[in-house]
Amino acid sequence: MADEFEISGQNAAAAFTLKLHRGEGMTLIAMNWKDGKPPVDFVGFVIEYKEPGGDRFFALNNRIGFRGSDGKVNRDTLSTRLSPIQKFRWVHFPYSAGIDGEFSYRVTPAFMDTAGELSYGEAQEAAIELRRETYPGQLNVGFTRGFVSSQAFVDRYVSKDDIAKLQATMPNKKVTAEDVIATLLPAKATAGLTFVPTHPRAKEALNWMGFEAKSTIIDVLDQAFTDQEAQVRVVAYDLNEPEVITHLENLGPRLKIIIDDSGTHGEDGSSENQAAERLGHTAGVDHVKRQHLGGLQHNKTIVVDSPTTKTVVCGSTNFSWRAFFVQNNNAMILHGANAVKLFEGAFNNYWAQEPKKPKQVGDTAPTDQQPAATDFGDTPSAEWSDLGLTGINAQVAFSPHSSSNALLQKIADDIETCKGSSLFYSLAFLYQTPGPILGAITSVSNDDETFVYGISDRRVGKKGDGLDLHQPDGNVAPVYPAALVKNLPPPFSEEPTGGIGIRMHHKFVVIDFDKPTARVYVGSYNFSSPADIENGENLLLIHDRRIAVSYVIEALRIFDHYHFRVLQLEADKAKQDLALARPPRNPDDTPWWDEDYTIAHKIRDRELFA
Repeated sequence: MADEFEISGQNAAAAFTLKLHRGEGMTLIAMNWKDGKPPVDFVGFVIEYKEPGGDRFFALNNRIGFRGSDGKVNRDTLSTRLSPIQKFRWVHFPYSAGIDGEFSYRVTPAFMDTAGELSYGEAQEAAIELRRETYPGQLNVGFTRGFVSSQAFVDRYVSKDDIAKLQATMPNKKVTAEDVIATLLPAKATAGLTFVPTHPRAKEALNWMGFEAKSTIIDVLDQAFTDQEAQVRVVAYDLNEPEVITHLENLGPRLKIIIDDSGTHGEDGSSENQAAERLGHTAGVDHVKRQHLGGLQHNKTIVVDSPTTKTVVCGSTNFSWRAFFVQNNNAMILHGANAVKLFEGAFNNYWAQEPKKPKQVGDTAPTDQQPAATDFGDTPSAEWSDLGLTGINAQVAFSPHSSSNALLQKIADDIETCKGSSLFYSLAFLYQTPGPILGAITSVSNDDETFVYGISDRRVGKKGDGLDLHQPDGNVAPVYPAALVKNLPPPFSEEPTGGIGIRMHHKFVVIDFDKPTARVYVGSYNFSSPADIENGENLLLIHDRRIAVSYVIEALRIFDHYHFRVLQLEADKAKQDLALARPPRNPDDTPWWDEDYTIAHKIRDRELFA
């Protein structure tokens, strides 16, 4: 069972099916009624779980409950035993997801009689292993939690006690959640390398926020330091997280690094300039290079190479405060000689590129005056190359491409092939860079037979920090900052923004997730023309269902998290609070699950995962 990433409940007596899907530190729990529709008194599912080695089940909590006789929701009754989940799927994020062994889940249908009393039906149970590594020793996917704008974050780290303690130190202003965030994160990127958090539980909070992406990147750097034979090659875009810089400094001359110098990265006082100067002292100025190619040096890669260590880091996670602790990001960890060879080859080809004049006045970073022998797009690094992973069909290609090996249109053509199947995506900058990918996604979304879930950033006013939710019904729902942090109806509290800027920073597309043809495009590549032919980027194409399922669950949990904010805003506009639906009592009433059996995309949603 340890190698299985989808497990089904086996209780024939239960009236519903249960299917567990393994995610990266999370479980997608999916249910469906076996025969016909549920009875009208069915009011949702109780979901309980038991950790590996545990001796008891614990009920998950809902965020909403039934209204009492006073019309209000009692927050003491939010256990799913009393406030069942009124959805046919749920993503569970165990706090201790890295524990070895199986997580057991017990799901029970709940019913409500005319007096409002709950009763329970036959349960389904199943167990699944959420081991930390996706494919131990070969490939691991890690995500940041990206939940600063969430009630889970508020409950843990912005409590009334936290606010009261901070208020005592700031008597002349009303302390808010934003002030608490300021004790955890620097207000500006330029302060990143000198900022010291003052929150009383800063270490715990930052580990919770950074989740597996941050911890795996730091682990790789720890291993590189310990292995004294390891040579380390890094390409960095945003570079302002002090723990990363300290680890890089500790490597001394075993490090060579390319740091982006485009835009603000090349301005006086930038964290990237500060980092380049510090690393020049420890690694040597001839081991530090500034670069922006035709647009950006947008890679976020680490290569560790020694006789005993062959490890690569890639993906969307910049080495910065915002990337680790605010944004939704992923990091891919690869092991093996061939992966190292390809990424090290790309590093060398980047290093050989002819330097361009800095875009910003004041950039004093060292430059290499030797002209490049070959444009990067004409090197083997720009072509698809097999990563050489055992049992995993995975390739990598690096940008910028030439006109002969450009990939953008080919990816768009591949997306078009999923009509009649499924498409999941989480793409930063999608609506800011119209082109083949947006056209392909629009085309596929207009096909009634294709199931599409997506999320992308959205420009909102001058600050541009909203989101677009692409729903399976074809509608795109805008989520504005106010919906994320203001006007939350009871029982919710004000949520911090985590600062201005892109919140959803993933770049991945999943095609045919439930079929043998399942595949994922993922990397630093923004699926735009600049990413294809101007910037330094990495892009992986992986044909593997376990990995595809991991990214689909990530897409679902982000989508559900922000879609709930849409529902909150709608409730606020209607001057209502959110509450669970009781069974219909009048002829015109319908049960909560009616839309899941009458609306085409909701029917597909219910059936697709269970």
